Amino acid sequence: MNLSQEAWLTQLESDDNAVILDVRTEDECNEGIIPHAINIDIYKGQGFIYEVDALDKSKNYYVYCKAGGRSQQACTLMNQLGFENTYNLVGGMMEWKGEVTTP
Repeated sequence: MNLSQEAWLTQLESDDNAVILDVRTEDECNEGIIPHAINIDIYKGQGFIYEVDALDKSKNYYVYCKAGGRSQQACTLMNQLGFENTYNLVGGMMEWKGEVTTP
């Protein structure tokens, strides 16, 4: 599900079953991540699928990338793998105005 920046953050803040997933490259993550995000690079291809498939499917996943394209792909893949609740951050880090930390 695509969520605006405001809706994504509001829903995330009230969700105690949330996992934040950053699907960017390691170099991109080194420029700053949303606090508490885990990173699994979607460009790993099959490796991405293996790592994501090992995650707890009962959690709610808030997924982001640089602009929202890769994270939308990741949400679609995750839904195919049996994840019910995936939320794509529309606009990604390019439009993010929330907190950022360095990994």
